[in-house]
Amino acid sequence: MRAGLAMLSEARQKRSKRTRAALNATGTHILLALLGIAFGLPFVWLILSSLKTDPQMLRFPPQWIPNPIMWRNYVAAFNAVPFLTYFKNTVFISGFNATAIAVTCSLAAYGFSRIRWPGREALFWVLISSMLLPFAVLMVPLFILFTRLGWVDSFKAMTLPYLLGFGGAYLIFMLRQFFRSIPSELSDAARMDGCSEFGIYFRIILPLSKPAIVTTWLIEFMWHWNDFLRPLIFLKDPAKYTLALGLYGFNTYRMGQWSLLMAATTLTILPIVIVFFFAQRFFIQGISMTGTKG
Repeated sequence: MRAGLAMLSEARQKRSKRTRAALNATGTHILLALLGIAFGLPFVWLILSSLKTDPQMLRFPPQWIPNPIMWRNYVAAFNAVPFLTYFKNTVFISGFNATAIAVTCSLAAYGFSRIRWPGREALFWVLISSMLLPFAVLMVPLFILFTRLGWVDSFKAMTLPYLLGFGGAYLIFMLRQFFRSIPSELSDAARMDGCSEFGIYFRIILPLSKPAIVTTWLIEFMWHWNDFLRPLIFLKDPAKYTLALGLYGFNTYRMGQWSLLMAATTLTILPIVIVFFFAQRFFIQGISMTGTKG
């Protein structure tokens, strides 16, 4: 009799745990769905507004569904500015800088995580402290330096500093944490076989760090794609403008054409959304696996 009651009590406890787990999972999914709707609503409003006429955008209460659907807003926005020129400039600057930062930051992170040398930790914390300096502090000195070098109003000011390894302290930190999660026995075995440090870096560390490298590239690509202040300071020729500057000019010279502005904004952010959609698996994996070892 007692054994039967014990089994019944155990069954009830298991059922209660399953019920609580199901309720927690349901509550979590509902909360995530609400957050997803809250974050996605502005993007949905942007797309719907790009298909409206200007009077429809100014209606109160707001009209969500455009009627009629103005697909020609995208054609007009595309032809209003040299969109292809801005697009090519932005792709070049963003892709070049993202690749340069991924290479230089991964090399620096390898040195800080896998090679022992005097003063390594102290220099690393000096590097981390550089994150406290905002770009506004460096803006005037950089402009003076680039002016004397003759880099202003050229892509050199937008790309060469990243090729030389300037910046990227946070990305170095992130990659360092990821590299430290790779077993050191792999590097030790390669050294015993006569492999150099560059060989270990290229043959062992990089293949095992693909999610972190892709995450680094993606973060830097999105940052430069949306960057507005640096092109505004260093670029003067409209033929060298990026999409951010082009969108600013569109808003300045076509003030009041809100539907065209929404269409131009959608065209500007659509490529980066597509890139993130195809690379999100590596991005999530790289972020989740970073920092697993101190």
